[in-house]
Amino acid sequence: MAHEINIPDNLRKEEKYSVLRGALASLISDETDITAILSNVSAAIQETFNFLWVGFYLVKDKELVLGPFQGPVACFRIKFGDGVCGASWKNNKSIIVPDVDKFPGHIACSSKSKSEIVIPIRKENKVFAILDIDSSNYNDFEEADEKYLKEIIKIIEKKLD
Repeated sequence: MAHEINIPDNLRKEEKYSVLRGALASLISDETDITAILSNVSAAIQETFNFLWVGFYLVKDKELVLGPFQGPVACFRIKFGDGVCGASWKNNKSIIVPDVDKFPGHIACSSKSKSEIVIPIRKENKVFAILDIDSSNYNDFEEADEKYLKEIIKIIEKKLD
């Protein structure tokens, strides 16, 4: 059975997120494997917005370990509190970085990355994973991205219960 998410390019960002959220809810509704779910979520976000990198880092022991992603080769492991992803995990909150070179301790997995947004995914009130999205443009993320990505995260979190 073919699964495609076709979101017109001429929609505004908020409209794209709204359509994507509904499409993802439908796409993953019958799937139980979290790796499969995260794989298709990263692909759908990448395909819709053409960001440089979209992926997940999973909490394993005392570090974040690279999970499903779309984009260039990435860092394998990130320590608790290190970089943008590690800071998001440590503080259990989303972070928007308009210019990654100005973020103290930023980990440069790709020199093409200019801005970033990271959002924690929680299971039983603990950080389970981090959604990490990098753009090759400065200032590419805003509150609207955070709002709609958090709605997508809620769909994923329901699958973790």
